[in-house]
Amino acid sequence: MTRLWNDPQEFVDEMVEGFVLANQGYVRRVRGGVTRSTASPEPEVSLVIGGGSGHYPAFAGLVGPGLAHGAAMGNLFASPSSTQVESVVRASDRGRGVLLSYGNYAGDVLNFTAAQDAVRADGIDCRTVLVTDDIFSAAPDSRATRRGIAGDLTVFKTAGAAAAAAYDLDDVERVAILTNDRTRSMGVAFTGCTLPGADEPLFSVPEGRMAIGLGIHGEPGIDETDIPSADGLAELFVEHLLADAEIPEGVDPATARVVPILNGLGSVKTEELFVVFRSLVKRLGERGVTLVDPQVGEFCTSFDMAGASLTLLWLDDELERLWTAPADTPAFRRGVVPTGAGVSASDAPSAAAAAAITDLDAEGQRDDAGADVPDSSAESRQTATRIAGLLRLVSDTVSENAAEWGRLDSVAGDGDHGIGMQRGATAALEAAESAERAGAGARTLLTRAAAAWADRAGGTSGALWGVILRSLASELSDETVPSAGDIVVGAVRGRDSVMSVGGAAVGDKTMIDALVPFTEALDAAVSGGASLADAWQDAADAAERGAESTTGLVARLGRAKTHGDRAAGSPDPGAVSFAALARAVANTLKNDTEEES
Repeated sequence: MTRLWNDPQEFVDEMVEGFVLANQGYVRRVRGGVTRSTASPEPEVSLVIGGGSGHYPAFAGLVGPGLAHGAAMGNLFASPSSTQVESVVRASDRGRGVLLSYGNYAGDVLNFTAAQDAVRADGIDCRTVLVTDDIFSAAPDSRATRRGIAGDLTVFKTAGAAAAAAYDLDDVERVAILTNDRTRSMGVAFTGCTLPGADEPLFSVPEGRMAIGLGIHGEPGIDETDIPSADGLAELFVEHLLADAEIPEGVDPATARVVPILNGLGSVKTEELFVVFRSLVKRLGERGVTLVDPQVGEFCTSFDMAGASLTLLWLDDELERLWTAPADTPAFRRGVVPTGAGVSASDAPSAAAAAAITDLDAEGQRDDAGADVPDSSAESRQTATRIAGLLRLVSDTVSENAAEWGRLDSVAGDGDHGIGMQRGATAALEAAESAERAGAGARTLLTRAAAAWADRAGGTSGALWGVILRSLASELSDETVPSAGDIVVGAVRGRDSVMSVGGAAVGDKTMIDALVPFTEALDAAVSGGASLADAWQDAADAAERGAESTTGLVARLGRAKTHGDRAAGSPDPGAVSFAALARAVANTLKNDTEEES
């Protein structure tokens, strides 16, 4: 049970603030995360890592000389937004290119890729290496689809050391790819983790049982067994990680050199891990494996989960040299690294990068300061006021249902859907109210609300809701009142953009299963001459039917895909939340129409 927090919605912001205050010799805060507060002796390739919070020391604890240059930090178990990632990239770039590296999760891929595209458009050479070390998340012949867990550390460490050794971007990328190819991990858990403010853990394990193959975001395990002894757990780790199909190509275990990382996931004590490691040394030695620089402790946690994972990095000469190279970060230190006294003028972001970061800050601002808005007509401002009212309704609806949506998400996912939706809706409302006070028209108000939702919510749902609202805004005007046809065009554009960006189709057990029937019904009703209020009622009905249809589906995309069978019998939380918001808006439009008549 998580005990120390103030407002659950503010937990991550307050945590980041405290982390930076405690580690000012290593990091400084930038929009979306942290970057180094120290200067490299010479310009080098920048390594930017990141993901959801709740995994300390991953990710911010690994920022410092010899390792990462910046970390983008999302909400608990939720990807940082593309705006947050872009800000950290621009703040960390020193002119020799940027390598992004993070675990292979849908939301992270969506948002980091969008950030990569944005900085590439400005001439920054930016590339990505995904971490895919979890052997239980996909079969050996589908390694590229596996998720990343504690193997993040091996990829980050060797890539960071390569950058510090003045490798160019091609070779830093090559090292990261090679390290990922030679890294394997698996995890087990005895209890699930509990997010701040939640009454129950994201999943539970029966008394006396152990989940095998769990994820680091509170995803339940793939299998379950009786809790073994420490020796039994060591045997289980070795059995799976040294299976023939998991030995990297070209490696002979009998002569191999391996870095073992025995990782505590949050509540298992280091003393317990030492008992397990004692047995691991014996069993790996029996297989002929030589251990190099063993690591026992917490390296990638899952908040307060009681569990452990074992990672093996199969070395070659280059990887061994890079793994053992000096590093100095808040949570991972070895040797002596050369550092500067702080961020120098030459090492600070360029003027263009600083301007770009300022622009990002302005786009997501949450108050009236400097909130210049384009000219607008009185009619459009009236429409903007109605939109702000609808966003207030949306925010209230989200708050009422956040706990239930989180519960649905915990069945086979990571349980953060309710929190993410609440943060996004709250931010969108604040941005809308700020724009309304500044005299914004409909298009400007909804555009700013869309940016705020995507930025504050993070994760997959945050990005997709940002796309939906931005698409609707594109069909509005700051001068005229939109027609029902304009709203339909915006909704269809949003649907198509979500399907393109997220890659989902009807039947994949996602928001799309509610969004597609919603837009089809809305289009058909308006084309048939129905008013927007009546058409929206039909569309909300269709969205609810679509959401209900996901109950019997097996997830094929997102974090739930690893546990698809477990999700059967429970509706998709993204589809359910979309349908609920569609219904709330439908009821309001109906009431407004009745009052006007």
